[in-house]
Formats: sequence, structure tokens, C-alpha cells
Amino acid sequence: MPPLDEFRIPLSFDYLATFLWALSGAVVGMHKRYDITGVLVIALVASTGGNLLRDGLFLQATPPVLTNPVYIPLILLATIVVSFFRQRITNMVFVDRLISVIDAIGIPAFAMIGMQLSLDAGVPLPGVVLVGVINGIGGGMLRDLLVGDTPIILKPGQYLMSALIVVCILFVILEELLGIPTSIAAWGIVFLYFVIRMLSIRYNWQTYPVLRDPPG
Repeated sequence: MPPLDEFRIPLSFDYLATFLWALSGAVVGMHKRYDITGVLVIALVASTGGNLLRDGLFLQATPPVLTNPVYIPLILLATIVVSFFRQRITNMVFVDRLISVIDAIGIPAFAMIGMQLSLDAGVPLPGVVLVGVINGIGGGMLRDLLVGDTPIILKPGQYLMSALIVVCILFVILEELLGIPTSIAAWGIVFLYFVIRMLSIRYNWQTYPVLRDPPG
């Protein structure tokens, strides 16, 4: 297997993604009319849920939110920003667009890291794909469950989880079966997911319910 450290997310992007995911969680908590503690909890879960599930549930490792002193202050800052600008931030269209762009890069990037950690731990290939997907979308899934909504990844809509499953399988094929170097395979997958996600948003490509409503 290629060395685990061939693929790394720039630390600055990691922090930016964490802040924006916390921001999105805080906005959801605010819309649910939670108090400041509730908003903070949703921000924390949205920004770190994927890593918490990956390390705590699957890999039995210490999540980075507990080992890196920067994450908690970033999440607190996002909560304060949402609380301070609560009247304006709900009308800021660019916030949603910026989060969509960050998600389109961050989701597959963190999925790649989750899969590499799984490979290093000796997890079988189907489990590697599962951990990668959970690492990518776990925060949003936990956020929706905590606020009482059906997770968006389970609903018909623009390509998100379906595209992530496909690219995670493709990464395993490229790295493990074809021997493509980790960094090339991983960044290629991140780029591919980004293109698919942006095109699905631009042209409103959507999945559909398995059971359609009857006509009329």
C-alpha cells in the first residue's frame, strides 16, 4: 500500500472547512430557535461529526478535535459570528454558495483521508468505502438527526451521497487494484467529485424517489 502520508489536506483548508461547516450548523440551530448552547452543539456536530464517527466508532482512535487545540476555538468563533450577525447572515446568499463550494472539495478530501486510515488499520475494502463515505457526510447526517430532520443525504436531490459512494469505490480501484500513487488517485477523485457536484448544482441534476407518487 502507498505511504499513508502521501495525501494531505492543507491545514489552512482544513481549518476553513471546519469553520464553514460549523457556521452552517450554527445557522441551522439558529433557525430551529435554539439557545446559544444548542447552536454551539449543532455547530460542533456539523463540523466534527464525520471525524467523530470515523475515529470513535470505526477506528477506535482519538478524534482530531480532541488533539488539535485550534478546532474548538474555530467552532466557538463560528457560533459567535452567527449569534452576532443573526439578522443579516440568514439573507447572505453567498454563505450558502461558499459552503457548497467548500463541501464539494472538503467532503471527498476527508473521505480520502478516512479511507487511507482504514486501509492502514487493515479494514477490508468494503469497510474502507463505508468509512470514507461516513467521514465525508457524517457531520451533516448527525446535524440533521439532532435537529429532528430527515438527513438530506437520504432525500432525493442533487447528487451528493450517490456521487460520493461512486468516487470512493473508484479511489479503492485506482489505488488498491491498479496501483495508482495515492496522491494522484486522491486528488483526481477530489477533482472529479468537485466537477460532478458543481455540475449537479448548475444544471440541477437530481436523483428521484424509488417509489414515485401516482399520477394525478
